[in-house]
Amino acid sequence: MDSQLRIQLSGEEADPGRLDELTCYLRQELLRLDVDDVAPVPVPADEVPPGARVVGAVEIGALMVCLGQSATALRDVIAVVRGWLGRCRESRPTLRLAMDGDVLEISEARPDQVSDAFELFVQRHSADGSGEAAQAGEAAQAGEAAQARSEAESWTSPGTR
Repeated sequence: MDSQLRIQLSGEEADPGRLDELTCYLRQELLRLDVDDVAPVPVPADEVPPGARVVGAVEIGALMVCLGQSATALRDVIAVVRGWLGRCRESRPTLRLAMDGDVLEISEARPDQVSDAFELFVQRHSADGSGEAAQAGEAAQAGEAAQARSEAESWTSPGTR
C-alpha cells in the first residue's frame, strides 16, 4: 500500500476563505511533484449536519497526499511544504502533518527549529531505513532532534502575534 500524508492547515483567527486559498496554493505546488495524488479531504458523513444537502464537501485546510512508490516523494513533499510555509509571511497558518500515526505540528518557530522538526519527521518515515537506525542505534541524535521538534511545536515569537 502506498503511504499517505495528511496535511492540515489551521489558525486560531484564520478566515476560512483565506485558509482555503492557502490550501489551494499549496495543493498546486504539490501536484507538480512525483506523487500519485494530492486531494482535498472529504468531510466525514457523520459530521454533516442533519438535513443538510451537501455533495462533495471537503475539510477546509486539509489535503491528503498519496506518495506512491517514489523513494524521494516524502522528502520532496516536505521541501515544498517548507518553502511554502516560509512564504506565508502575513497569515502563517498552523501546519499539522500526519503519517502512519506520527504527527508533527508547527505553529510558530524559528526556521532552524522547523528544519530540524521536518528532518526528523522524514527520517522516521524514510524508505531507506534511516528512521529505524535512529530508533535502534542513534538514540542521542534522535533525542536532540525530538527536542528540536518539541521546541518547534511550542515556541512562539512574541513579535508575531
